[in-house]
Amino acid sequence: MKIFSRVALVFVVLVCSSCARDEMTMEVEGTAYNALPGQTQGDPEIGAWGDKLDINIPSIAVSRDLIGIGLVHNAKVRIEGFPEYYLVRDKLNKRFTKRIDIFMGSDRDAAIEFGKKTVRIFWTPASAEK
Repeated sequence: MKIFSRVALVFVVLVCSSCARDEMTMEVEGTAYNALPGQTQGDPEIGAWGDKLDINIPSIAVSRDLIGIGLVHNAKVRIEGFPEYYLVRDKLNKRFTKRIDIFMGSDRDAAIEFGKKTVRIFWTPASAEK
């Protein structure tokens, strides 16, 4: 009976873990941007998916190669060292790869202070957008 119970428990754990989607992580280049003319194309307050960017909604833009690995529109991303989750609400220019850009509203000084650095991100992959 004990052996059967252990086998059943192992089976349940294996089945459940294969159903769950594992959190992924990687290091990317991190930068910051603002909703200011000259830093974006078109209306600086509208993201590439048409979302109105709002400083009260922590948001990031992602390079297009990251979209293909599950960082799709509205995906939740955790950035190591930051307390909140960020939503993917914008896309970077096609020339960038393996990069995120953190939205900092109109606070240009905060964006400059952040600069450019390697950051570790965490997310649960979603299907790539078509």
